[in-house]
Amino acid sequence: MMTALDLEGRSSQPEAGILNRCAAVLFNALTQTAELLRVEVDPAGDQLILDYDGAALPAQEMAAIAADLAADLDGPYQHCLNRGHGVACTLCADALTQELERRGRLAEFTVEPGHMAVARNQPGRERARMTQSLAPAADPAAASSTWPWQRWDLARKQLILTVITALGIAVGWIGGALGLPQPWPQVAYGVAYLAGGYYGVRQGLAELRHGAINIDLLMILAALGAAAIGDWREGAILLFLFSLSNALQDYAMGRSRRAIEALIKLRPQEALVRRGELEMVTPVARLRLGDVVIVKPGERLPIDGVILRGQSSIDQSTITGESAPVDVAVGAQVFEGTLNQTGVLEIDVTCLPSESTLARIIRLVEDAQEQKAPTQRFLDDFEQKYALGVILATALAIVIPTFLLHQPFEETFYRAMTLLVVASPCALVISVPAAILSAIANAARKGILFKGGAHLENLATVRAMAFDKTGTLTSGKPTVTDLIPLGCCSEQELLALAASVEARSEHPVAQAIVQEARRQGLAFEPCEELQAITGRGARAVAADGRVYLIGNRELFENKLALTDQVLARLDELEQQGRTAMLLAGQVDGELAALGLIAVADSIRPQARAALAALRREGIAPIVMLTGDNARVASAIAQQAGVDEHRAGLLPEQKVAAVQALYQQHGSVAMVGDGVNDAPALAQASVGVAMGAAGADVALEVADVVLMSDDLEKLAYVVQLSRRARRIVWQNIGFALTVIVVLVVANFVVGVPLPLGVVAHEGSTLIVVFNGLRLLR
Repeated sequence: MMTALDLEGRSSQPEAGILNRCAAVLFNALTQTAELLRVEVDPAGDQLILDYDGAALPAQEMAAIAADLAADLDGPYQHCLNRGHGVACTLCADALTQELERRGRLAEFTVEPGHMAVARNQPGRERARMTQSLAPAADPAAASSTWPWQRWDLARKQLILTVITALGIAVGWIGGALGLPQPWPQVAYGVAYLAGGYYGVRQGLAELRHGAINIDLLMILAALGAAAIGDWREGAILLFLFSLSNALQDYAMGRSRRAIEALIKLRPQEALVRRGELEMVTPVARLRLGDVVIVKPGERLPIDGVILRGQSSIDQSTITGESAPVDVAVGAQVFEGTLNQTGVLEIDVTCLPSESTLARIIRLVEDAQEQKAPTQRFLDDFEQKYALGVILATALAIVIPTFLLHQPFEETFYRAMTLLVVASPCALVISVPAAILSAIANAARKGILFKGGAHLENLATVRAMAFDKTGTLTSGKPTVTDLIPLGCCSEQELLALAASVEARSEHPVAQAIVQEARRQGLAFEPCEELQAITGRGARAVAADGRVYLIGNRELFENKLALTDQVLARLDELEQQGRTAMLLAGQVDGELAALGLIAVADSIRPQARAALAALRREGIAPIVMLTGDNARVASAIAQQAGVDEHRAGLLPEQKVAAVQALYQQHGSVAMVGDGVNDAPALAQASVGVAMGAAGADVALEVADVVLMSDDLEKLAYVVQLSRRARRIVWQNIGFALTVIVVLVVANFVVGVPLPLGVVAHEGSTLIVVFNGLRLLR
């Protein structure tokens, strides 16, 4: 067992295959400490998350290991904490996966996609979790002495290098025009080559070390080929346009990444905490379970929790996408990143910062942007074969005309270099992620989370949609719908009396009656000696000794003779899908019927309009699946306007129903609350969970998550997915057309290399900006 990691020296010189020091640090941590089960760098929380075997490793020793790891990841390796400085997490994860595969150890570890997290494949061990802050204290002197290049993001660096490239071309061209002696023009063009090809060479060689050929390598080869035949200026122009295109792409694609950065900025860095009698300001990363956080008006909540004291209106649009503020009071659950508008709140911390709803949303969106859609995976695989084919075609375009057709070498070589440029699939490869990432970012701003591009594509093909009833088409909470006195009291007196009987019951129907009485401001005294009668109702004794019964008709068999009028009203209420109860009490020593009370899980106000909007998008049939009885299901189905409904279904029967819909209609979506319908969500082509703010199961199970209860967002989600698919195929079609036209023109009439570069890079920018339309 190790109490600290000896990373100095070893991780600073990682073994071949690992591209980044942070990948080496995590790899060494897991391989050197058998008790360490999982390591994750969390950029959103500026912290290191460590899972370890709590039974085998004391917490004190784990703390020492965590401190060593954090120290080794700090300093010049802050790209691990800031996605704006490039795609470090993705590069690290990919490099580490390839390194583990090279060593034959991929079965021992799992590198989680989309963020820098590595886990040991050893289930069943006792897991404990420790977090370690990765955000060192700010040092203004150190910050001011840091070279600005280290603080700039990738797009800015590429733009600066592009400007240097342009200056080198200008100096070289002017020098040549003025007749400056050699080698000064070539020196200026050489500077242009170094600046314009810097990132291309780095990325191209990095991919080549792993046996892959990318577009950067093709561009570098074309520029070197131009230099080889003396066309330094045209090679430099190629690199300038390629570098400018990459800088503009990074800036444009950064708009979708900034959707995540905007979420991260919502996270307060400090919180006002009360511990005992002491109030203190502490970093959010150091909050503990059970802390009491004080949030003043105008401040954002620093953590998820439950209100202990105070009431306020909270803007929850960052979580649910709903613009209207929500009134909250004691006992209400609240979420990190939301805005407290009116009152002072004291909040009990119920989860760690790394596990808050906002932190999970950020991780989900990041993961979704890293997970590739099927079309993109196909194009990525195709790119390797295509790039190799372009190189072979370029070689043949040199060899055949030169040695078989006896054409001039320089002219042939120039045409081949142009072919290498115009046939490169830049626009084709970027066509899919430009649209998919933009659509995911657009949805995230509206409280809609896609787990990946595959689900966005799949949703565009959905034709049938199934809905769970309880908590999806309905509110999921029973409410009082009917109060029918039977001649001895008023509606309010009947409700107050029923609330007295049900006050000590925990049954959902009983709680609905009590809440309605409180909502109406009625006073009632809880009865004593409450006795629940399973499946029928309850019996209670009031303070004056009178006995009351409340329940269904079976409760009163052999106890009370019900009139035909009462039985008819009970039948009518039950046929409407409501739970009907009779309240009876002692009157003059005899049990007498006092009134009828009906409770129902009411349909959501927007349900019918939402389903109509889905039909306008071509979704049919719309089917309701429920475990409730046929009478209730029929009533709700009629109110909601579904095409079909199936009642009395167990979870496994809901799965079978989804499978049957798939066989009949092809792609099918299932919409639920992510609790008892989790198996059906997993079975569907696309599982959609709604009302998931704070719901762990929904966030884990569903493919698409609606953070609010707004059913009307479903039609928007379908529209967005279909629009994304149209734009993807527009991009693919345009990119292929440009490649074919340029290749044919190059062989028929000849295309100047600069013109080929302009057309090639121009098409790339067009598909990027076409994809970015989905951000609107």
